[in-house]
Amino acid sequence: MAEAPKSASLVERLDALYEYEREPVQEKDLHGWKIFWATFAGENIAGTEFVIGPLFVMHGCTATAVLLGLLIGNFLAVLSWALICAPIAVKTRLTQYWQLRKLGGPWLTVAYSCAYGMIMCVLAGAMVRVSMTSIALPFEHHVAPPGAELGVLPGWAWVVLAVAVGSVIAVLAVLGFEGMAIFSKMSAPWMVVVFLIAAVAALSMLGCHSPGDFWRVANEKIWTGRVEPGWSRFTIWHVIAFAWLCNMPQHFGMGDMTILRYARKWQMGFCSAAGMYLGHYGAWVASGILCAAAIARGVPTDPGPIAYLGAGLVGALCVVVAGWNVASPTLYRAGLALQVATPNWRRWLVTLVVGGGMIICACIPALIRHLDLMVTTNALVILPLGAFIFIDVRLFPKIGLKSNYAGTARSLISWPAAAAWILSVIGSIIAFERGANPIFLVLPEWLVSVVLYVVFSFAQQKFFAAAPSPAPAASN
Repeated sequence: MAEAPKSASLVERLDALYEYEREPVQEKDLHGWKIFWATFAGENIAGTEFVIGPLFVMHGCTATAVLLGLLIGNFLAVLSWALICAPIAVKTRLTQYWQLRKLGGPWLTVAYSCAYGMIMCVLAGAMVRVSMTSIALPFEHHVAPPGAELGVLPGWAWVVLAVAVGSVIAVLAVLGFEGMAIFSKMSAPWMVVVFLIAAVAALSMLGCHSPGDFWRVANEKIWTGRVEPGWSRFTIWHVIAFAWLCNMPQHFGMGDMTILRYARKWQMGFCSAAGMYLGHYGAWVASGILCAAAIARGVPTDPGPIAYLGAGLVGALCVVVAGWNVASPTLYRAGLALQVATPNWRRWLVTLVVGGGMIICACIPALIRHLDLMVTTNALVILPLGAFIFIDVRLFPKIGLKSNYAGTARSLISWPAAAAWILSVIGSIIAFERGANPIFLVLPEWLVSVVLYVVFSFAQQKFFAAAPSPAPAASN
């Protein structure tokens, strides 16, 4: 990372925050194990955990479905990061956006980057709203979230709070990978302790006073199998699929090439276990317990109120930090993505502009209630192009096809990649319209897109490639 002189202006200092947007990361800027343990833990012991954990309660999961399903699903997720994403990230040292440009051409890259950037912006907005459910607690009579007493549109106080919280998150994202990693390293261990304390306190409210009481309370008062009004039923297969596939855009979809390109070894992809088992297991279980206690006491099930119920002001503060820990790297990814579509803008400027969109999204009430649908929609839209990166780097050299064909041929767009992307997404939309659960469409779409891309690329390179011009006849 370049360093600006002490006398430099603010803009010059921001320009010096170089994140290797268009070239491989250099050896001197690679990081070791501690950074990645902290990064994965910080991002996955975070705001989404206060939302997703309660979803299993509301959807009527049983205790066995949650505790066993999360064990299996998170194991599959760790393997996906370590064996699919990390080796590609370490081999190329590029962001997925720039690697996609080499295989798909600039037009396809811009289309993907815009779609990915906007989805990341929406997800970051959801995390801002998570933080705000805690910050608004002391002002609950003055700061009502949109969709509550003040109607669908947010009140002015909520907007002011969204701007304040979103500005802090945007600054963290502008600092880049290293700044976010340091913040995660400091906050992750503390958040684990808060989640544990809050869950233990909530268990006592539900009548669990010894370890022997836990299984009875878990089945009778937490994951009872009863679906809350207005929610659909989840089984153990839903839990396994969601735990594995909710982050599929990051591992199967290659989104975390952006982070793992800084890793010294591909084995650092196993650091994802810190996030999966402390966050997507422990924290989801803990927040589910908090949700059940809130329902029993008539407390709103928003993240802020349930954390305050379990751990008081410390719990409320944990929700604020947790929202930041997800929103900042999400906004960082969005800034890198949209910079591809705005190549003359610096990353920090794009990140700040996207931060404005994040703040607007934070004022939309449906972002939390339908977070599970948003996560799977995110996966269905952008997943195929990540599959193409994996296949292009890993498979093509082994079957006699050229990698990075669009870049080599100087094509504006790779029609095999574009056609495979469009057709696989259309297939998922048709299946969804016919009643298929989007959670179960993610993996089939990945497989379909891979097959289509290989077939179309074979046709392009073996049958439709321009024949080389014949050599001129030698003159006598």
